[in-house]
Amino acid sequence: MADQKRVAAVLVERHGRTFAEEAGIRLKDSPAALWQLLVLALLLSARITSDIAVSAARELNKAGYTTPKKMAASTWQQRVDALGRGHYRRYDERTASQLGELAELVLDRYGGDLRALHEDSSDVASDLQQFKGIGPAGAAIFCREVQGVWTDLAPYVDDVAKDGAKALGLPRSADRLTGLVSGQDLPRLVAGCVRASRDQDVVTDVREHSS
Repeated sequence: MADQKRVAAVLVERHGRTFAEEAGIRLKDSPAALWQLLVLALLLSARITSDIAVSAARELNKAGYTTPKKMAASTWQQRVDALGRGHYRRYDERTASQLGELAELVLDRYGGDLRALHEDSSDVASDLQQFKGIGPAGAAIFCREVQGVWTDLAPYVDDVAKDGAKALGLPRSADRLTGLVSGQDLPRLVAGCVRASRDQDVVTDVREHSS
């Protein structure tokens, strides 16, 4: 267990930055922050690199589309332009339409506040998939990141994170992974596991620095 805690600590320190942190989102239980995470999850759902998705999220926030109301008030072309500045060009037109639809649905169904979805839901990951453009992968991204705020979802460790944990010699069990770090570091640990599942260099780096 001590060795696994060391590996977990190194992983969090060196590779535990969440997508929300990369996008400049100060994640908390507030309508604007949760909306920005939902947009990020949608952007990450496309077959595009995470760096580009994060860059596009930053550009959308920089343009002021930080709430469903502000996104809904933007034009389709304004959204396309913001996505383009983030180099999100392959799916920019389709995604611009999805973002407009997303904003309208969140406003109509939840009054612009995703906390209402959380309060009413018995399965957040499933309910997130009502939004066009967010499937199982996007819902998992949202839940992985939000579990530090919506603590009733914790521990949320999807199969991608479990594969990364296994590659690092960490337990695949969500409960056992949780025991390796503090509650506030769990999203970062899971983020690190996701990176390890996709990049052998992360696994190598963690092994070198935890030995």
